[in-house]
Amino acid sequence: MTTSETATITFAETHGSVKGYEKRAVDAFLLRARNAFERYGDEADQMTSADVRRVAFPIVRHGYVISAVDAALGRIEDAFAAREREAAVADGGVHAWVGQTRETAQVVLDRLSRPKGRRFDRVGGLRYGYRIDEVDLVADKLARYLETGEALSVEQVRGVAFRMQRGGYREAQVDAVLDAVIEVILAVA
Repeated sequence: MTTSETATITFAETHGSVKGYEKRAVDAFLLRARNAFERYGDEADQMTSADVRRVAFPIVRHGYVISAVDAALGRIEDAFAAREREAAVADGGVHAWVGQTRETAQVVLDRLSRPKGRRFDRVGGLRYGYRIDEVDLVADKLARYLETGEALSVEQVRGVAFRMQRGGYREAQVDAVLDAVIEVILAVA
């Protein structure tokens, strides 16, 4: 990611009743990300790939097209992850980096190896959480990737979306596992 790349990013705007990301929030975050990337090592401007992955923007009419912004965020996250991997390898060596990644993968695999319907905590019966059957289906695919190396791209994991159901899986736990799988994929990329 270079200054010229982030300084010239423009996104199409939504029209009519279609909603998109609030432009000022996106622009402010991209500026902050660019500054953090350029001032790498400066404690005041630290940002990680996880920060990029977890950013959220208000949804408004006449905002930026969501898919275009998400694609750009994916590329920015990849750039931060590559830098993090290089720094970790330089600090602790390849073996330490691989060991840490293997440990993260094992923790996730242990979670995904639980019986279907019991892989994550559930919200109360009157609250909405992620649909259990959909999460379990994705969890099986993630487990196959971690166990056997079955093909799985970071874009596939980033693009996962679940419908809601009463008494479903707790969103924060599912999202944390998805984030961890993304970290593993980026670590070995």
